[in-house]
Amino acid sequence: MTDLEKHGDDQHGDDHGTPDDAQGRLPAMTGGYLPVEEPIANPGLPEHTWRPTDVDEGAAKRAERQVSLMFLLSGVCTVLFVVAYFTLDIGDNWTTFGGLGASTLFLGLTLGGALLLIGVGIIQWARKLMADHEIVEMRHPARSSDEDRETTAAVLQTGLEESGLGKHSMIRRTLLLSTGLLAAPAVILLRDLGPSPASVANAEEGTGLKHTFWGTGDRIRVVRDVVGTPIRPADLQIGDLVNGVPDGLLELEGIELQVAKAKAAVIMVKMEPREITPGPGREDWSVDGVICYSKICSHVGCPISLYERTTHHVLCPCHQSTFDLADSAKVVFGPAGRPLPQLHLGVDDEGYLVAEGDFTEPVGPSFWDREK
Repeated sequence: MTDLEKHGDDQHGDDHGTPDDAQGRLPAMTGGYLPVEEPIANPGLPEHTWRPTDVDEGAAKRAERQVSLMFLLSGVCTVLFVVAYFTLDIGDNWTTFGGLGASTLFLGLTLGGALLLIGVGIIQWARKLMADHEIVEMRHPARSSDEDRETTAAVLQTGLEESGLGKHSMIRRTLLLSTGLLAAPAVILLRDLGPSPASVANAEEGTGLKHTFWGTGDRIRVVRDVVGTPIRPADLQIGDLVNGVPDGLLELEGIELQVAKAKAAVIMVKMEPREITPGPGREDWSVDGVICYSKICSHVGCPISLYERTTHHVLCPCHQSTFDLADSAKVVFGPAGRPLPQLHLGVDDEGYLVAEGDFTEPVGPSFWDREK
């Protein structure tokens, strides 16, 4: 008996005040009642077709071995991913299909293979070994009754039992092995987010988070970006802005250069010394009106160099944070939360500008702190 039939049997007037003589009918637009159409006759289901694995124990065993093999091969692909990650350099230029580097190609193939084999294995498992029978379910209201909810929970429990996880121990173990090993790529790929803040080895090369290239030597010269020529204060005119980097940084290559430059890049501006308002304890941090700040915005790390000579303001093009370079690069507008870090300038024996040490405050977005 369907839900509608049962509902009809119980209908002797409802909670909404429908009169008894209207049972089996629906209200019409005119205020009368229309007869309710009965559901269509049950067309029935075709005869169930049994799968080979349902009737042949040998076929079921072969299917179990096939699915388990796919899960095992997925685990092998995951292990190969880890091996490729640590043995192949990013810059490796082996001859490969489409000109892709060996690292990119092997990482993609192994991780993709691991995920693909798990997916194919689960599909084969469902097609050949999980319970296979037809179910007819009448449509029900949007919110199920408590009884229906209890029934659904029981059906889900039955489905779990019929999936065969308890019966096919080989599949269960190999599935757990293959999916468990997939945690390895997720963990080791965290290395590509950047070096550890406490990494001493990386800090020596200017790639750690807590130090920049300015701290790798004693009184490093400030040179012009791209060309690498040193700078004397007399070389600059009032109002000049120069993009600078540490001497020696341009000798790096590839990713190492980009990472180091992303934190060590600076801008130098020359103005009248009397216009500079130095911060506490920084009275001697400029040389003949030449003052130096980090080029990296303290909001989200965009490079800045849009300079307005008359106001000594420099603008970040990303989110319009504006800094007053004549007043310790304090924020005068925009979302930046702190001034640009200042580099302590001096001159060497030949009169060239040098850094008296590394930055004493965070460079870029403020997600860490460092003592002076």
